Amino acid sequence: MEKKMKASLQFLLAIMLVMLLFCMAKVSCADPEAKIHNYVTGSEVVKGPTKKLLPFVDCGAKCEARCSAHSRKKICIRACGTCCSRCKCVPPGTYGNREVCGRCYTDMVTHGNKPKCP
Repeated sequence: MEKKMKASLQFLLAIMLVMLLFCMAKVSCADPEAKIHNYVTGSEVVKGPTKKLLPFVDCGAKCEARCSAHSRKKICIRACGTCCSRCKCVPPGTYGNREVCGRCYTDMVTHGNKPKCP
């Protein structure tokens, strides 16, 4: 009885040791540049499970400036915010220059097939 207990205890210790070594190998092989937490660094933000670096854009301030001369300011800011969050870009100025943000910004349309982004 005592021999069985000793053997099972040794077996459990061996399994725990193998698991520990496996975990240590996983950690040592990990990318040292990998970011673990979501945070903002100057011009980039780390997001999502894939931990991609996306450009950080202050959509609120940029859309406020973009829509400052618009007759329907709240609607403009709402549409601009949607476009900014999807495309990570807001064109300079209060009108035009949409091509600066690329196809994502220029090709987005409403249900009525009109350009969505101001």
